[in-house]
Order: sequence, then structure tokens, then C-alpha cells
Amino acid sequence: MGKSIYTREYQVMLRLLREARGESGLTQVELAKRLKVTQSLLSKIERGDRRLDLAELRSFCRAIGIGLIEFVGRVERELTKRS
Repeated sequence: MGKSIYTREYQVMLRLLREARGESGLTQVELAKRLKVTQSLLSKIERGDRRLDLAELRSFCRAIGIGLIEFVGRVERELTKRS
């Protein structure tokens, strides 16, 4: 398995992160403020230009009001549907 940001699995995760942010009602600007990062950095993360590590993913999930385990479950279900 490659470490690329271009893997199918990573793209699914990013799509679900964007959806979860949207469901939370937060804009990129609002979420960036919560995370204490720039909107530009958040945009790069959501586009897949910058890879998230586990600690960052956990912070992202907490900031939008979803548990990390719940989010990972969503990713797993989505990947299983499409395999």
C-alpha cells in the first residue's frame, strides 16, 4: 500500500471529512478557527494537497463534533460498500 494522498482510501476519507464538516454546519473558515490553523491549510487538507496524520484527524473530528471511532466506522463502511 502506497503512502500517497491519491489512494482511493484516502480520497474516500477526505470526501467523508468534507461531508461531516458540512453536516456540522461549519465553513472552512469557522473550522480553521476552531483548529487554530489557517483556512488555506484547511483547504489544502480537504483537497488532498496535504496529508493528515492520526492526531490531526482526531482534532478535526472533535472540532466538527464527531468521534474518531465513529468517523473511522463511516470510512470503513464506505470502503466496504465499494470493494
